[in-house]
Amino acid sequence: MKVFVAGATGVLGKRAVGRLVEAGHDVTAVARSEEKAALVRSLGATPVTVDLFDPAAVKAAVDGHEVVMNLATHIPPFSKAALPGVWSENDRLRSEASKNLVDAALATGASRYVQEAVSFMYRDGGADWIDEDAPLDLPSLGGSMLDAEKETRRFTDGGGTGVVLRFGQFYAPEAIHTEMMAKLVKRRLSPAVGPDDGYVTTIHADDAGAAVVAALNAPAGTYNVTDDEPLTRKVFGETVAAALGKKPPRKIPEVVAKVSGEKGRFYMRSMRVSNKRFKDATGWAPAYPSVREGWPVVAAAMKEG
Repeated sequence: MKVFVAGATGVLGKRAVGRLVEAGHDVTAVARSEEKAALVRSLGATPVTVDLFDPAAVKAAVDGHEVVMNLATHIPPFSKAALPGVWSENDRLRSEASKNLVDAALATGASRYVQEAVSFMYRDGGADWIDEDAPLDLPSLGGSMLDAEKETRRFTDGGGTGVVLRFGQFYAPEAIHTEMMAKLVKRRLSPAVGPDDGYVTTIHADDAGAAVVAALNAPAGTYNVTDDEPLTRKVFGETVAAALGKKPPRKIPEVVAKVSGEKGRFYMRSMRVSNKRFKDATGWAPAYPSVREGWPVVAAAMKEG
């Protein structure tokens, strides 16, 4: 299949592009610099430079592709999450760019549209499992995610197959949030803020990339793409520390998140998110069922790097 990928050079995108190429697909990937174009070529895909906020340019770039994927994000680190304006680029990518991509996909006859989203916008679930039908509890920064999901449904309503992938928090050796967690643990601080018994839902970036390929066979709809076994914050922190060869970390005072307003408080929710629907629909399964298996691999790669 001919696949167009926006957000092709990020933590998720480069893994998805590589796996799409390995699966035999003809991939066109957005690259905004020559360095990123070189990365795309090294993965076996064809780079293209396009302004995702220019509808005419997007339509021209998308023309001729059977599948359009929007994996583009601009997520700030937790330390800057409460600063004014830091989410604006991410909001535009999910609202404006998603609209342009769906318009282009519909106009040029694409049959499938895949949209990246996140799984940590649900209402606090305590110890209960959370599936895709659970109610959302969005902070203001989550509005653009709903815009992107609405655009995906519009694609389905227009006769195509629209798939939303709500990912857990990525972790990978080069991911900025992973690097931040490692720094915290090395200072004997927990990598997760909030109540010890609250759950943290993550996904190894390699497993997320594999899920993007699996989405080519998913029926239209919204799916959680997460670990099999979310861990409580306490166990999560201890697991990351053990992977890094460090002592169990101390809990970060919850006031740190509370003083940063709603953008910080939503990080403290308990998210025990289930991936069952996506697994049943596609046959995908994570190679790393939890951070117990995944973080030691990431820690080893960080040490080598």
